Amino acid sequence: MRLWGKLIKNNRIIKDNAVPLMAEDDYQAALKEAMIQLCDSFDIAKPYWLNKNLNEYNRLGKTSFNKDNFIEEIEFDKLVIEELEDKKK
Repeated sequence: MRLWGKLIKNNRIIKDNAVPLMAEDDYQAALKEAMIQLCDSFDIAKPYWLNKNLNEYNRLGKTSFNKDNFIEEIEFDKLVIEELEDKKK
């Protein structure tokens, strides 16, 4: 499984990356580590998870973070994360 992150500005993807989501024993720890890797690769601060994000992610396997989720100013409109299943060969 992988976590795909996209930085969106003016309805366009300006950066994207997918990192492994190694959810063997502790899914939350694996998700936290994947988020750190994504944010580091984009050189952005880590967003705060609000109840809206938690509910969306639990229901749909994806959510988006906007300026309300960051303390610092951001140079994009939103960060979208989505869980991707690896294809079986």
